[in-house]
Amino acid sequence: QRKSGNQMLIFVHSRAETGKTAKALRDIAMERDELSLFVREGGATQEILREELSTVKNADLKEVLSYGFAIHHAGMARPDRELVEDLFADGHIGVLCCTATLAWGVNLPAHAVIIKGTQIYDPSKGRWAELSPLDVLQMLGRAGRPQYDNEGEGIIMTAHSELQYYLSLTNLQLPVESQMIKTLPDHLNAEVVLGTIQTIQEAVDWLSYTFLYVRMLKNPNLYGISDKAAKEDPTLKFRRMDLAHTAACMLERSHLVRYDRRSGALQTTPLGRIASQYYISHSSMALYSRHLRPNMADIDLLRLFSMSGEFAHITVREEEKLELSKLATRVPIPVKESPSEPSAKINILLQAYISRLKLDGFALVSDMAFIQQSAARIMRAIFEISLRRGWSGLAKLTLAFANMVAYRIWRSQSPLRQFKNVPEIVARKLERKSDIEWARYADLTPSDLGELVGVPKMGRTLHKLVHQFPKLELSAHIQPITRSILRVELGLVPDFEYDIKVHGYVQLFHIVVEDVDGENILHHEMFLLKNTGAEDEHTVVFTVNIMDPLPPSYFIRVISDRWLHSEAVLPVSFNKMILPAKFYPPTELLDLQPLPITVLGEAALTKLYSFAEFNPIQTQTFHHLFKTDKNCLICAPSGSGKSACAEFAIMRMLVNDPQGKCVYVAPKEETSLNTFLDWSKRFGSILRPGQVVQLTGEVAPDLKLIADAKIIVCTAKQWDAISRRWRQRKAVQAVTLFVVDDMHFLGGDAGPTMEVIISRMRFISTQKQQKGDAAQQLRMIGLSASLANAREVGEWMGVASKGLFNFSPKVRPIPLEIYFHSFDQSNFASRLMAMGKPVYNAVMRHSEGKPSIVFVPSRRQAQLTAIDLMTYYQSIEGETFLGKEAIPEEVAKIAGNLREPALQQVTSSGIGFLHDGMVESDWDQIMDLYQKGSLTVLVCPVDICWKVKIVSHLVVIMGTETFDGRERRYVDYPIADLLHMMGMASRQGIDTCGKCVIMCHTPKKEHLKKLLYDPLPIESHIDHYLHDHFNSEIVTKTISCMQDAVDYITWTLLYRRLSKNPNYYNLQGTSNVHLSEHISEMVETVLGDLEASKCCQLTDDGDVSPLNLGMIAAYYYVQYETLELIAASLTAKTKVRGILEILSHASEFGILPIRQGEEKALKILARNLPQKLPESAQFQDPRTKALVLLHCHFSRKALSTDLRTDQKRVLCDSINLIPAIVDVISSNGWLKPALAAMELSQMVVQGLWNKDNVLMQIPHFTKEIVDRCESYEGEDPIESVFDILTLDDDVRNDLLRLPDEKMADVAVFCNNYPNVEVSFEVQDSDDITASDPVQISVKLEREVDDEDEDEEIDETEFGKVAAPLFPKEKREGWWIVVGDTKTNSLLSLKRVTLQRTQKIMLEFMAPEEPGDYNLTLFCMSDSYLGCDQEYSVPISVAVGESDDDDDDDSSGDESD
Repeated sequence: QRKSGNQMLIFVHSRAETGKTAKALRDIAMERDELSLFVREGGATQEILREELSTVKNADLKEVLSYGFAIHHAGMARPDRELVEDLFADGHIGVLCCTATLAWGVNLPAHAVIIKGTQIYDPSKGRWAELSPLDVLQMLGRAGRPQYDNEGEGIIMTAHSELQYYLSLTNLQLPVESQMIKTLPDHLNAEVVLGTIQTIQEAVDWLSYTFLYVRMLKNPNLYGISDKAAKEDPTLKFRRMDLAHTAACMLERSHLVRYDRRSGALQTTPLGRIASQYYISHSSMALYSRHLRPNMADIDLLRLFSMSGEFAHITVREEEKLELSKLATRVPIPVKESPSEPSAKINILLQAYISRLKLDGFALVSDMAFIQQSAARIMRAIFEISLRRGWSGLAKLTLAFANMVAYRIWRSQSPLRQFKNVPEIVARKLERKSDIEWARYADLTPSDLGELVGVPKMGRTLHKLVHQFPKLELSAHIQPITRSILRVELGLVPDFEYDIKVHGYVQLFHIVVEDVDGENILHHEMFLLKNTGAEDEHTVVFTVNIMDPLPPSYFIRVISDRWLHSEAVLPVSFNKMILPAKFYPPTELLDLQPLPITVLGEAALTKLYSFAEFNPIQTQTFHHLFKTDKNCLICAPSGSGKSACAEFAIMRMLVNDPQGKCVYVAPKEETSLNTFLDWSKRFGSILRPGQVVQLTGEVAPDLKLIADAKIIVCTAKQWDAISRRWRQRKAVQAVTLFVVDDMHFLGGDAGPTMEVIISRMRFISTQKQQKGDAAQQLRMIGLSASLANAREVGEWMGVASKGLFNFSPKVRPIPLEIYFHSFDQSNFASRLMAMGKPVYNAVMRHSEGKPSIVFVPSRRQAQLTAIDLMTYYQSIEGETFLGKEAIPEEVAKIAGNLREPALQQVTSSGIGFLHDGMVESDWDQIMDLYQKGSLTVLVCPVDICWKVKIVSHLVVIMGTETFDGRERRYVDYPIADLLHMMGMASRQGIDTCGKCVIMCHTPKKEHLKKLLYDPLPIESHIDHYLHDHFNSEIVTKTISCMQDAVDYITWTLLYRRLSKNPNYYNLQGTSNVHLSEHISEMVETVLGDLEASKCCQLTDDGDVSPLNLGMIAAYYYVQYETLELIAASLTAKTKVRGILEILSHASEFGILPIRQGEEKALKILARNLPQKLPESAQFQDPRTKALVLLHCHFSRKALSTDLRTDQKRVLCDSINLIPAIVDVISSNGWLKPALAAMELSQMVVQGLWNKDNVLMQIPHFTKEIVDRCESYEGEDPIESVFDILTLDDDVRNDLLRLPDEKMADVAVFCNNYPNVEVSFEVQDSDDITASDPVQISVKLEREVDDEDEDEEIDETEFGKVAAPLFPKEKREGWWIVVGDTKTNSLLSLKRVTLQRTQKIMLEFMAPEEPGDYNLTLFCMSDSYLGCDQEYSVPISVAVGESDDDDDDDSSGDESD
């Protein structure tokens, strides 16, 4: 070959053999004196080879390279291998001896290929075996260089017996056979974890998609299928069944799946998930779960690691033994086995890798690389297993090992080695100073650190690195909830400099709660620290079980996922903790004969019910509610018909008490609205119109409603606002029945308000009793979910033990089956994705074609889930979810009329979804279709669970957390919401049982189970919200001294809970002294805060009196902090923009939700607004959001659905806050800011900037129409709404060019637009003296069209504002202001509502200096732009009689 100048490859089968063969060839060439055939003397090749020789590391290669021979195998160093490849490619090497790895891995063709021997040693079989045909073909494929040769030569040297085989191999084609059966269990497990396979049947189907199946059909005998079996079973279903069953059994033996042989169901286990995630074979997993022990040390862990199935094929070669025994003496952790054992080799190599030891034999290098690649993965897997088992010690050890492998440092080495740029010498010096603990490094200065390592220059760098090392400061607040559950609020403050280059965009931490011995993990969860939140404090809330007996302490550890030594520990001591008192057992549900509805006695009442008999809970409570007048508290799970129980009490009142008045209070607006709609339909049929009312939240109209009504439905807030001044309001005192629904919300957001109104009604009822007003007894009825401490709630409400019905959560009129399904994914989004298929399976498995509701965390998810369900059903079953009776054409027709495209698509498949921002018509259509049974699946975001009033057979709760942008974390659903959603799974009179599937994050599962199966204890939260309630009571004079305030607290539930669960309220003991001190301190703090914010005044004797700000806060129902802020921020020069900013900073907006990704959306909106936001605006702050939404409202910008919902809330709150701002300004006597605030009110109602053309407030008016009006050349320019009215019809039509129905809207608006005549006169104008009171009488008269005069005009219709952009009905109000524009002083202000005419008297003090003044009278609307009026009021002031009077007056004036 060399004579013709060809290059060749010689393939041999061991690394040592390459060197031997090359040397042998060289020696033969020398003997025969034919070396010149390989390298010509004095040629360029010889020079090049000599030059390159100096860089070669491998001894064998050094010997032969200069002669034109070379060797190549995987055990060589990379530079050597690359050098050989390059020299061969350039033709400088004639003969290359190599192992088969070159044929597979490097593209080096040669003219000739020689395969020297075809037998290789197979360590897994322990004997010599033939080369695989694939290898031979691959080697031969290297012969013949494309583009250079027109032929190649392959020479195989083999035993004579194998000759025929290799001839046929090169001439005939061999079929490729599937090797999948070997690893079938692992692949099956991966599919089970993914959720694509959930029954053995699905596994059989899955096998039919594999290449294995294709080959089994073609060549059954090879796969162990007899011809007979193949004939009988042409699709090989039984064989596939057999394979799937065997694989499932193997997985079950390794505990990777649960396999139910009867139903064929396959369910994954935590171990299975770990195996699939970390790509670990089922045999290894079985090994780990057998041999893992909670207290393993490094030695045992490394031994177990080296026994992994992953390393089964690693053997100890003869030439490695010497080096391994050398290494064994140099590695830190002792190895028990002798170095000739494969497990010892694995162990030694892993330690050598971490220790960064240099290896001589390159044979070991590749093995080491392989072990190191698997090591991190396997350690992580064992870490996950130990977390699942709750073994703290092992978890910490394996996590440390995973990081030691990643960074190649030992735990004993300096943590700073984890940074890239720390020189070895510095690290060594730090390690010698082992007497200084790592924790103390943070306190050293740069110069100290420089001295420590003896390199002063390194001091600053080291200081920087020490402070970049991830470190968290921990603080915890613990509250016992029950005797077995502890709530922990963990505060984490990052205490290091976050640098994206070092830390990436996110740092992961494990939060682990350990028991007192540090052995068991009681709770584990992940915490993500993002680079955006590296400065802020973060809060994580979780619950931990309390052991019995109570241990002395727990330890909370926060360990970094990627950094060694980054660990913070916080001991939580229990020696001061007092556990809450034990709870009383629940009421037994008696086995009574169900009562028929005829027991109500009156035919009119029985007509109210559509069913024939009451359920067990209604039956048991009926006598107490309908036959007595006693107070009553009924606690039963949601969906058990408690509303009917309230109705019994109302019916008794209607029958027995003609003067009776019932107030029904619910914590949520949605609940009260649903109740009102239901009752106004049903009770409305037996009462006069106007006797069933719902309050609006505006005090004046509400008082009118209450006066005539029999049944009043409202929310807690509305009733609080009305009943605050109960002493003056007869209507409030006339209430005889007070029903509170959903009392378990006492522990939630609306809790404090509910607590106040219940305490107040109790107080009113005892006041009535003391007066001996027997006819006017106040009866209280409470409805609630099952409570643990119902006894105390009952006693607080004045319920005797006979009237207390507290049923257990397990007692439901229709039994509920609850299934929990937990998911391990710690990332919220990936967890939801993982739930997709299980949700579909749950619906298919449990719904049995009956209706189902799926609750999802957000609006966007509702749409995604609906589409997912549709696609799964169509792809798997090829069907739709339409109900049995539904006619697909009709549903499709309705679907076509819906506004949302995604909704159209899913509705025709029998799935609906709802959300808060939907068009009303869409909402009604979907609800209608669902109630008719055409749609069998309804997907709802969790925030509307109170708004929808529906029931179903199955409820699926997909995820139990939702994103809270204010805290920038995921928060759990309130437990009340979960109970309410579960309660929807009960169709009374239809089903015999309901079903509920709850999908949650694994760490939350146990806690949820506990909360849902055991009743809830209710704790009071009023202690954090006392300020506003105290303020309102000070204003109404209920509290006039410290003692009153303490008495006020004794009426609350808080007072009863303080002694029962003292630690929850930060109380250290339960004695009377502790209690009274705690309450006095609480009262002093609250009153002190109120005094500091100028809402009330305290005297030294402890007397309290209200101040102006306090009165404004109580009157407008505004939080005291908001008023404090308003008063502090306003100045005499504040303009509209300033007032807008002050308004947006109100505490009321602090509870606006911020959803995921909204910060970005708000930033984009803010960029396109006409006015820039203040520099300090933070987009995760709800107050900035409120400001952006107001700006968008004035600029009429289109918003996303969620933001529209929030915008409605902001507008409704603003319209209540602005009058309060006006009052604060007027009490300072500033004119211009007051007028600016009034303009802002008009802007909020009409959705325009004050600079915009006033015509834009007319409905359907666009920029173009307004431009046409402005350029109109008539006699009078068109400047106001009135000018539109006075135009001729044809001119108007030409200007507006609107269709008739829009024209009608324009007409309605223009006719409603207020045209008000103002007349005024100054009383005794000749006789005004300095500093005396001046009175101006003002008369307002609304001008009404003459044509309407003849008809009877409905007075109540006056003053309704036409404001298409304002979310709720608004009545117009007017501010009448007298001021002096020169001095910017406001002298007098009145706010009036105007029906037809209104007379008012304004009074103010005349100026102190005599002379002529020109004052101005303003008449300002709060709802319309462009209809404000101003008149000049000239007055002349004479000199006062005597000077002494004058002084008195002026001092009086100031106090005024």
